[in-house]
Amino acid sequence: MNRKLFFTLIALAFLLTNCNSTKNESTGNKENTAMTGTKVIHLTTEAFKQKVFNFDVNKEWKYEGDKPAIIDFYATWCGPCKQMSPILDGFSNKYNGKIVVYKIDVDQEKQLAQSFGIQSIPTFILIPMNGQPQIMQGAVPQESFEKAINEVLLKKL
Repeated sequence: MNRKLFFTLIALAFLLTNCNSTKNESTGNKENTAMTGTKVIHLTTEAFKQKVFNFDVNKEWKYEGDKPAIIDFYATWCGPCKQMSPILDGFSNKYNGKIVVYKIDVDQEKQLAQSFGIQSIPTFILIPMNGQPQIMQGAVPQESFEKAINEVLLKKL
């Protein structure tokens, strides 16, 4: 009985430590974002309709933005999403004023993710000013992602 209680307490301590670590990581990322001037924008469904695509009004694709964009559909618990986050922060800084980087938490915006058929995360939608959006899924190598930004969003071949 003591052994079972011991392992239960160890598991509970690990769980609490892990939750606190995740919370501090999240806070740390927000502080880093503020310090580096990153312009990643977190969207709700309503903000998405205003800044990207108002699917209530338009049946055909009509981008509402004034700069090409990347949309990152992610979850806070997703390892590959966490891996891609600093890469997107870097792109937001590097291409500041040329592209916009948006993030949508699929757990917070479930209906929006379902509306776009998001079934795996991370899923990235690259939105050029003219033409149809392009989809990329999974943890994409930084060089490949940058090549897609240049070819799809900035039209540099």
